[in-house]
Amino acid sequence: MNLTATAFWIAEPGRGELRTEKLPDVGHDQVLVRTRFSAVSRGTESLVFAGRVPASEYQRMRAPFQSGDFPAPVKYGYACVGEIEEGSEHLLGKTVFCLHPHQDRFVVPADAVVPVPDSVLANRAILAATMETALNGLWDSTAGPGDRISVVGGGMVGAMVAWLAGRLPGTEVTLVDIRPERAELASSLGVKFALPDQAGDDQDSVFHTSASEAGLATALRLAGQETRIMEMSWYGQQQPGVPLGQAFHARRLTLQSSQVGRIPPERARRWDHRRRLSKAIELLADPALDALISGESRFDQLPAIMPELADSRTDVLCQRICY
Repeated sequence: MNLTATAFWIAEPGRGELRTEKLPDVGHDQVLVRTRFSAVSRGTESLVFAGRVPASEYQRMRAPFQSGDFPAPVKYGYACVGEIEEGSEHLLGKTVFCLHPHQDRFVVPADAVVPVPDSVLANRAILAATMETALNGLWDSTAGPGDRISVVGGGMVGAMVAWLAGRLPGTEVTLVDIRPERAELASSLGVKFALPDQAGDDQDSVFHTSASEAGLATALRLAGQETRIMEMSWYGQQQPGVPLGQAFHARRLTLQSSQVGRIPPERARRWDHRRRLSKAIELLADPALDALISGESRFDQLPAIMPELADSRTDVLCQRICY
């Protein structure tokens, strides 16, 4: 075939570049994908770009089809949507999602791609990995119909959790963030908004996604008696202080981690990763979720804009990359 591809690599912490590489021939049960869109997952990819992955997590943090090793050079990412150009006949011409780094063409096993249904726009399907994380987090929690639910942190994951929790019948969901401008995002997603000092306490379920000490303290403060606080932030090399004094024990609170790499035990007998990802893509049919995509650029601009996207001060939620 002698095809080549262009891929985004982190050449060294804080610097990215585009590299050309030769593609392998498409083998049995493999497909050639031509990428149409990908997404920069700002939380995790910012830490990877800055070289802040702890050495203890080098293996656990490897993405599917990652090349290279942490801290760099490394080809990293996991949100590509493209079209099948060659391979399994039943997939030819279909739009698919794949957990693959930023690259304009790639060859993967056919079972590594998941078809995007007609009800979901291809340029929105890049949110599949975030939806999968949110779905897993909701499974891990005890949130249910009618609950008062607070999500502390209005980034990509927090916004998706809030949207998903808001679909439960009768829930009262509040997105809590230090940025007043996130009120518009909350409204677009059909949930309430509050600044940290204005958020209501005695919540039935709390999710923390801000990756900050202050956000975690807020999440603990908002929790009602015997509430479970789902910690969905990933701090990288940070070692945040956790305020376990005050009324933490008296209120019998539970601080529990949630991580998308494992399916909750009570569902693991029936669900596998492919079924979960398929459901996540299916859930992206709602146009309201376009509010999470707040930036767009061409693939050839990625090395230049990645430092800005990795800056914690940016207002960008999800950056869509167009090929």
